[in-house]
Amino acid sequence: MKYAWIDAQRHNFGLDEMCRMLDVSESGYRAWKQGGKPCRKRLTDAQMLVPIRAIHAEFKGSYGSPRMVRELRLRGFPASKERVERLMQENGIKAKHKRRFKVTTDSKHNLPVAPNLLERNFTPKTPNQVWTPTCGRQRAGCIWLSSSTCSTAKWWAGR
Repeated sequence: MKYAWIDAQRHNFGLDEMCRMLDVSESGYRAWKQGGKPCRKRLTDAQMLVPIRAIHAEFKGSYGSPRMVRELRLRGFPASKERVERLMQENGIKAKHKRRFKVTTDSKHNLPVAPNLLERNFTPKTPNQVWTPTCGRQRAGCIWLSSSTCSTAKWWAGR
């Protein structure tokens, strides 16, 4: 109703004066004049969360907020890093970090290889016939396993 009056009185008064007196914005009047097209590009948080979840699922949770922002912008959604960070944090969406491969065995050494005395025979005919050292994660050093503890020896050999 106000915009129609402003439009009718446009030739008598200035646009800025009428908008100030009627407490409306000039941009609102111009939008009404163009047919009331909404020029708002910003999505609500709920609307922004839909593509964030879709991208998170599409890339199997590997995208954090910086890559998520880039992907959203490539898809035509205006987004800031801070907003995407906040939405992801509030909704428990986190990037999965890949663990780096860590080499634990040095196979290129010049040391002699110990002979395989057991030859994977974990079921000797009588107890206390076969003894094998096992140097695992113990603080005291090696543990000696006998054939009477066959199940433990099998478990350690499989590691």
